[in-house]
Order: sequence, then structure tokens, then C-alpha cells
Amino acid sequence: MNRHVAIIGCGHVGADVAFSLVTQNLVDHLSLFDIKDAKAASEQLELQDMAAHIGSRVHIDHNDEQQLSCADIVIMAVGPSKTETSNRLRELAETSASVATWAPKLQAAGFDGVLINITNPCDVITMSLARRLALPEGRVFGTGTSLDSARMKRVVGKLLDVDPASVDGYVLGEHGESQFVAWSSVRVGGLSFSQWPQAETADCAQMEADIRRGGWDVLSGKGWTSFGIATAAAKLVDAVFSDAHRVYAVSAIDQRFGVHIGQPALIGRCGVIRTIPIPLPAAEAEKYAASATVIATAFQKIC
Repeated sequence: MNRHVAIIGCGHVGADVAFSLVTQNLVDHLSLFDIKDAKAASEQLELQDMAAHIGSRVHIDHNDEQQLSCADIVIMAVGPSKTETSNRLRELAETSASVATWAPKLQAAGFDGVLINITNPCDVITMSLARRLALPEGRVFGTGTSLDSARMKRVVGKLLDVDPASVDGYVLGEHGESQFVAWSSVRVGGLSFSQWPQAETADCAQMEADIRRGGWDVLSGKGWTSFGIATAAAKLVDAVFSDAHRVYAVSAIDQRFGVHIGQPALIGRCGVIRTIPIPLPAAEAEKYAASATVIATAFQKIC
């Protein structure tokens, strides 16, 4: 199997996704695209400079739109010219216009694979791409709250003094300000979070705020965020290529609300196999519905 991935957008995120795919031996053919040809070319060259030090051989090209016709997975990673706010919805006007230029190119190339969207606001852009490309349901999905769920595991793991990998559970809703921790889903060692002694004195509201602003804390310090989301995207690529049938919190269509929104979903060769609507208590269900409304309202601005 020739695992072919195209990455559209070679900024910090796109470049780190490329690095992750190559160093983790998750791709055989990598096509890079950027509006700045020199940027895509330089990323190609630097990745090729690693060839003698990695355990696989990867064919890499750049800005060759013919490659879109044979890519198995396209990763949309275009970003705004400048990010100065933690509210991702403020990026919508610029990023939706950028993404809109690529949908016709993908259609003209006859792209018929899986598209994973990273571009923010993730849920709204994913909706836009799904409607523009009109691929079978599940083929277009976003990274959604996969990174936010990882941040939750970090925060909970620190509180309980356990490895984050031992924490199960989800952040649901928009990859943005209206997201929330579904505390009812959080489990460690088979116990619900509320059963751990530390939970009795934990400030869950503050923990949730720390999780929500995690990306902003990174961005305000170093100027961008990329390691976490690149790793999340690489995991999703691996799940598609290996037909893993693994569950991730991604931005997938919720037919009840008619929006793409962060929720658990089973990921395999054709993208989202099915979503997994976990039962939520009334208060969390209200937060989920409110977040869906935020996404729907934002989407109307670009319709």
C-alpha cells in the first residue's frame, strides 16, 4: 500500500504534521502545498535532509496539484496570517476564504479520499468543506476536540498523579470557547473521576478553564501551537491507514443538530465509521446543545 498524504498549508502546524508523519513512518508519499512556493519547497528540502536518519524512505513533492488526484488523505492546515486571540471564531473570515480556494481544486482533481481538517475554527471549516466537496458522509472530519481531550487528560493526570494515558474521557462540543469537559465520561483505572479522593476538593471549573485556555497559554508564550495538534493529526492518519477502528474525539456530523461538532467517533479506512453518542446528564447535554448552536450560528456567516 502506497500511503499518500497531501498537506495543504505549510505553516507551523502543517510543517509539524509533515515532520510527525515522516518520523513516525506513517506515510510513503507526501505532497506539500502552500501559497508561498518557497515555503513548501524549503519544507520539502529539510524533510529530505532527514532521509539518512529515519528508518523509511518517503517520496516528497510540493505544489504539484496533480498529486491531489491520487492522495489517500488530504490534511487541511491553512491558517490565518496572524493569531492574536484565543477565540478561534475570529479567524473565520480569513480562513474560510482560504479554504474555499482549495475545494474546487480538490474537486477538479477528482479527489476521492479522506479529508482531515485542522484549520480553525475547526468545526465550522469542517462543515464548509464537507458541503463543498460532497464526499460520502464521514470522509470529511476535523481534529475537533481530540487535542482538548488530551489537554484534559494532562490536567486530570496531574491532579491525581497518574499518567495522562491512564485517563479516559472527552472534551465535547466546539473546538473553541463553548467546549466543555464531559466530567461524566472521565474515568481513571475504571473509577469515575468523582470517585477519586482528590475530586472532593478539586476546583473543576478552574480545571476546565485551564483546559480551554491551554492553547492560548502556549500561543502567547511561543507565538503558535503545533506539537499537540500535529501529534493528534498523525494519530488520525494512522487510524485511517491501518483501519484501526479506534475512538477519537473528532469534529463529525451530528444529525440531531446538523453541525460538525467534537464528539467520540470510530475512525477507520473511510474516515468516520460512526459517531458514539455517549449519554450525558442534563447539564452536560445543555452545554452540548449550546455549543452546537454556536457552531451553527458561525456557519451561517459563510453560507
